[in-house]
Amino acid sequence: MRKLIHWVHTSLDGHIDGPGGAFDWPVLGPELAAYGDALHERVDTFLYGRVVWEMMSGFWPNAEAISDDPHDLAFAPVWRRTPKIVFSRSLPQPEGDVRVIRGNLAEEVAALKQSPGKDLLLSGGSILPAALTELGLVDEYHIVVHPVVLGGGRRLFLESMDRLTFELVESRTFDSRTVLLRYQGPAG
Repeated sequence: MRKLIHWVHTSLDGHIDGPGGAFDWPVLGPELAAYGDALHERVDTFLYGRVVWEMMSGFWPNAEAISDDPHDLAFAPVWRRTPKIVFSRSLPQPEGDVRVIRGNLAEEVAALKQSPGKDLLLSGGSILPAALTELGLVDEYHIVVHPVVLGGGRRLFLESMDRLTFELVESRTFDSRTVLLRYQGPAG
């Protein structure tokens, strides 16, 4: 069975973006970039909620024209060729290799996990990951903690969630700056 992995960046105070949606604070050094590249090799499908999809689709299709960062230049073709699924009730059908799922979240994701292929990677967000966590469908959490206090923004875990217990399976420091906390979730 395929695993569902949630890959997310967070601040020290537990926010996935800053006030007004600011996402200019994560620093991707060479070690963290290499970890992300290895994680992308484990998966064959990228999953997004609508908000993260809009951010990703606004950058990665034309990343080479926007950035000269070596990681961006290497990842852009990976992003473009990897099938993507967006979970949204309101997003119009995007062009390209993108599927929009509007139906029953539990049924759709359970079917994805049962289908053949590599693991599934859910990037960022809080609402979709919270819903999938409550359904017991997230197997691994790869949480990268950045040394910044944002003082507001969307929380990594929603306040309405019940208490959950995770098992720490790995912790690692990258680039003498960020810390990865890899947990097995209630589904794993």
